[in-house]
Amino acid sequence: MNHVKGKFYGIIDIQFASSMLYFQNNGIVQRLIHQLKYKGKQEIGTYLAENYALDLKDIDNKYKFDLIIPVPLHPKKIKKRGYNQVETFCLTLSKALQISYNSEILFRKNNSKTQTRKNKNERFENTESFFDVIFDETFHGKHFLLVDDVITTGATIESCVKALLKIPNAKVSVITMAYTQS
Repeated sequence: MNHVKGKFYGIIDIQFASSMLYFQNNGIVQRLIHQLKYKGKQEIGTYLAENYALDLKDIDNKYKFDLIIPVPLHPKKIKKRGYNQVETFCLTLSKALQISYNSEILFRKNNSKTQTRKNKNERFENTESFFDVIFDETFHGKHFLLVDDVITTGATIESCVKALLKIPNAKVSVITMAYTQS
């Protein structure tokens, strides 16, 4: 079992999970993600997605994803930052894999401070009820590919997946740009 899917084993039902890169403190991946997330270097998301799409084509053939869904930011954070750091990554994957992109189904209900210095329990308590879904019957039975930048404890992903699984007969898979041990 891969490390990313193993993080959720027995906790939430996901079909597939994977990360492109391994994130280490003070490493090149951390610098790339910080440039993307905090410095507006969205071309990093495009570049990473173009390369990751090559690996994901075979995965998509096996799992048949219907929609790519980004982990949402709260509108206040979007206004402050100006963008969701995973959006260009998602849009590039959408184009390369020919899978529709939808940033409207899953939404963040509460605004939170950065989670980078919180442990798993603090992160989970902080995200447990932060996400919800808006959907109609056209989304029933769909397989969603949930996308985030970095997976650390898995609390954010877990909360998002639980929200998406409120949709009848939904399936969820997860990919991230990077993964780190928590």
